[in-house]
Amino acid sequence: MTERAQTRETGFHGGKGPAARSRAMRLRRALTVFVGALLFLVLFWGAVALQRVSLSGSAFNQILDADRIYNLTNVWTIHLKFEPDQWEAMEPKGGSNPFFGGPQGGRPGGGRGANGDRSLAPVFMSHGDSDRDGRISQHEFAGLAERWFKAWDTNQSGKLDESQIRAGLGKIRNPAPEGISAMLLAPEGKRNGIGAALGFEFEYVHADLEFEGRLLYDVGVRYKGNGTFMESRNSLKRSLKVQLNKYVKGQSLDGVTTLNLQNNVTDVSMMNEVLAYRLYRDAGVPAPRTAYARVFVTVPGKHDRQYLGLYSMSEAVDKKFAERHFGTKRGALFKPVTPSLFTDLGADWSAYNQIYDPKGALYDEQKKAVMELSRFVTHADDATFAAHIGEFIDLPEFARFMAVMVYLSDLDGILGPGQNLYLYLHPKTQQFQFIPWDQDHSWGQFDRASQEQRDKLSIHRPWQGDNYFLERMFKVEAFKRPYIERLTEFSRTLFRPERFAQQVDEVAAAIRLAVQEESAEKLARFDKVVAGETLQRGGFGPFGGQTKPIKPFTVARTESIRDQLAGKSEGMIAGAGFPGGFGGGSSLGNMFGRSLCQTLDRDKDSFVTLDEFTDGFAKLFEKWDGDKNGHLTLVDVRAGIEKHLPPAAQRFPPFGGGPDGRGGSRGGPGDPGGFAGDPNRFGGGLSGDRRPVPTQQNSQSNNQGSLQQPPVN
Repeated sequence: MTERAQTRETGFHGGKGPAARSRAMRLRRALTVFVGALLFLVLFWGAVALQRVSLSGSAFNQILDADRIYNLTNVWTIHLKFEPDQWEAMEPKGGSNPFFGGPQGGRPGGGRGANGDRSLAPVFMSHGDSDRDGRISQHEFAGLAERWFKAWDTNQSGKLDESQIRAGLGKIRNPAPEGISAMLLAPEGKRNGIGAALGFEFEYVHADLEFEGRLLYDVGVRYKGNGTFMESRNSLKRSLKVQLNKYVKGQSLDGVTTLNLQNNVTDVSMMNEVLAYRLYRDAGVPAPRTAYARVFVTVPGKHDRQYLGLYSMSEAVDKKFAERHFGTKRGALFKPVTPSLFTDLGADWSAYNQIYDPKGALYDEQKKAVMELSRFVTHADDATFAAHIGEFIDLPEFARFMAVMVYLSDLDGILGPGQNLYLYLHPKTQQFQFIPWDQDHSWGQFDRASQEQRDKLSIHRPWQGDNYFLERMFKVEAFKRPYIERLTEFSRTLFRPERFAQQVDEVAAAIRLAVQEESAEKLARFDKVVAGETLQRGGFGPFGGQTKPIKPFTVARTESIRDQLAGKSEGMIAGAGFPGGFGGGSSLGNMFGRSLCQTLDRDKDSFVTLDEFTDGFAKLFEKWDGDKNGHLTLVDVRAGIEKHLPPAAQRFPPFGGGPDGRGGSRGGPGDPGGFAGDPNRFGGGLSGDRRPVPTQQNSQSNNQGSLQQPPVN
């Protein structure tokens, strides 16, 4: 191209023409749009990120996750928003009160445990099902009759009277809980616990949740707890469970899907559970992490950002918990409720399901693991038990678990009625491990024994009443040795009173302002307990007495542990607590001896011969085998016992009483049951009244009495 032509094209020598300038302008405009869009995205996502950051700025400035949420002294702000109909729907309906009689009274737990479905029926299955196929054949049933007659005919007279039948049945451990423990076990498929036994069922409702400014829509919320629910039923501040992904699949706080909010209604310090879990974790025991939350609620027309109060937040024991502690989600989780842990109930899983309350579907081998361990604990001789129990239970972990529980004098768990724990069955080792739960009555604050007994609880015999599983475990050197070693180690390190005092002060400083927001009265009581002053705690039944706060308790408890380890003291065995003990207290002989004798005594001469015994069993088999298939299942046996072998009538013993199980101390002179306060502590009315209900000091008769066994007609 000539220079002239080039000049005409570009407009100047070495410059650019109109076409080139047009292209450059378009490029600049596109670049401007791109930069603007990029800036918009940066600002947008920055705003979104701000919603994921604590407004207080006290704990973190990044994305939420479990590790950042569950920090011991974090105090989060939670705002729950309900539509009025959902708020009303969350209120549980009904609820009976067996302790004070009335139209909805009756025996706790709907009578389960008072009849044969959880006592004699499992005994028939465990003793009669020789081949462990979950059924009893006609041949096996006949063999059971012959074995029992031979064992019970101690004088070899060839006949049995009622006393011998009573004695024979009485030698068999009653697998059914009774008293308070019976109340904890709900009918099949229901939520276990004293609240469920009283008829309270908690249903999830829809709500929106704001967590430190971050909004989560359509979460599931329900009430939680048993004793704590009844303690707080007249209040807005009740324990809550929030399921973030209940209605929106995958919704979470960056992996956290469940918020357990405890109201700590029985704990003035609001830190019993928090510091107990910390002690377990410090001791190497898998235990939930915790934080705190200031909880507000809005219900249009009812509550406008109403402050419910300060709650503790506990990490859920679920598959994510298992993965973090055990490296896998594939294991099985159970939440047992029984004072007779690992008692043989036969080879039919339905006898175990409600008791062990699996958290999720089980494989057959996982069910079998529970049943095999139960059979082993119940029937193995001492040498075999000592040699092989380590194949079923992680003994080093169990030693740590028990060392901490015994230090805490936690009489509301495996040492007492047999609740407040999880079991984890590891899929690789096939060993069970123990996980603590619900520790609001730890630090010796469940007053089923005297304060002195809790302070000096024996390290060699720490359980109340009969506990066959622990009795056997404490005779096994492979458990007892590491258990004593851990107590010795921890008494020099983790159990130092000054360490606990520092932790109490640290937590108190973090939560004091939130306590003050609730009321000046709560703050005054809080400050006294933090300082170590003993207060009258308040509570229903026997749960409202004076208990030592953490600081003075740990001084006394650590001294007792050290003295017992040094051989200077034997410690103290806790009294039976509630009347009747915990499991195994009602003899099968007392319950069924007369009924069985009368059923088998064909000629009514008050004696049962071998022929009458075996012939009577044959007739029972024929009656119970309703479908005539030649086998009896647990369902068949349960129905048959209910129809043909009714137990002697039993009345629920008085609730409450002194440390040795005798009533009459806490309710003042003339109070036969030892009750303190008013009956409405169980719920402010028994007809489904809405919250809150004013407390009324109603005088009600105690429908209580001693055990009775009238004749069976």
